[in-house]
Amino acid sequence: MADDPSARQQSGATGVVVLADGTLFWGHGAGAEGDAVGELCFNTAMTGYQEVMTDPSYAGQIITFTFPHIGNVGANAEDIEGVNPYALGCVMAEPITAPSSFRSDKPFDQWLADWGRIGVTGVDTRAITRRIRKLGAPNAVIAHNKDGLFDIDALVAKAAGWSGLEGLDLAKEVSSTQTWVWDECPWKLGEGYQPGDLPADAPHVVAVDYGIKRAILRQLVDAGARVTVVPAIASFDEIMALNPDGLFLSNGPGDPAATGVYAVPTIQKWLATKKPLFGICLGHQLLGIAIGAKTVKMHQGHRGANHPVKQLSDGKVEITSMNHGFTVDADTLPANARATHISLFDQTLCGLELTDQMAFSVQHHPEASPGPQDSYYLFRRFVEGLR
Repeated sequence: MADDPSARQQSGATGVVVLADGTLFWGHGAGAEGDAVGELCFNTAMTGYQEVMTDPSYAGQIITFTFPHIGNVGANAEDIEGVNPYALGCVMAEPITAPSSFRSDKPFDQWLADWGRIGVTGVDTRAITRRIRKLGAPNAVIAHNKDGLFDIDALVAKAAGWSGLEGLDLAKEVSSTQTWVWDECPWKLGEGYQPGDLPADAPHVVAVDYGIKRAILRQLVDAGARVTVVPAIASFDEIMALNPDGLFLSNGPGDPAATGVYAVPTIQKWLATKKPLFGICLGHQLLGIAIGAKTVKMHQGHRGANHPVKQLSDGKVEITSMNHGFTVDADTLPANARATHISLFDQTLCGLELTDQMAFSVQHHPEASPGPQDSYYLFRRFVEGLR
């Protein structure tokens, strides 16, 4: 339904997206009833909606899917990146389509309801996308009430009163609280996920969980590494007690500067050992801060599975998956660091490496396979550097 900023009620509407400035986008509710407040963003991927909803990096966010046909492959217990959905809800142009996949366990709208996540369909997602591109990602409330009754003034106040993602540390909220071992390999048709068959002397990677995706862990194992996962707040001494050959810094949500308060000192101590380090997404940003660079909030962020990223070493272009609202300012990199990748959309920094040791990171998600395997070399490079 088209938005009407002046309407306080809409005939037939059972869902609404309310922006902090009072703009309303009416639609039909799906999934769970209730309301949730967060940052409204958009994702341009044509598939992978279940992976998006369960990516811990989306904590605190409401996803507008620009692709109209959401739900066409249903939902299952395998295509998930975390223990539960972290996105607060999703906004869609068309009604959720019936599942058409042999792997589907249930319809997507039922999956949303089971996990307590709100959906609103029938919304002009193009209007939301244009607005975000022009004005930036707003604070918003997504709401669903089957009776169509909403206290709009209260929802506007809730959206306007939310602090926003800037300055917010969400890594602690989505991180695991214990140390654990991961040994699962990537999914294969007809086989599902199988344990990795690694020798006892395989390189050992400690992965710091700021909101880590399961697909990342699977790629590390597939590249030949034994993997132990530690909480975001793990100390340097706790990490070293595990006798790692390399350190991996994971993706995650929130403001990297806020997470860096406790993460950066640990990373700096690790860098002093000269042992290999690899970071993705939030891990990339934290490495940047640890070496003295600055991070800044982006106008609209990068979220989708069709982002071209250029390798500066040879000019090769990778098609990548991205999900980030902050970026490392390339102009603030120190003398012993250089840019390795840039976005061809806006020239923002998408990769860096240190020149005096094996420590590198990328902003995009090489495990997400949009290319589909354009960026897998990063995992192989890291693990081979541990031998």
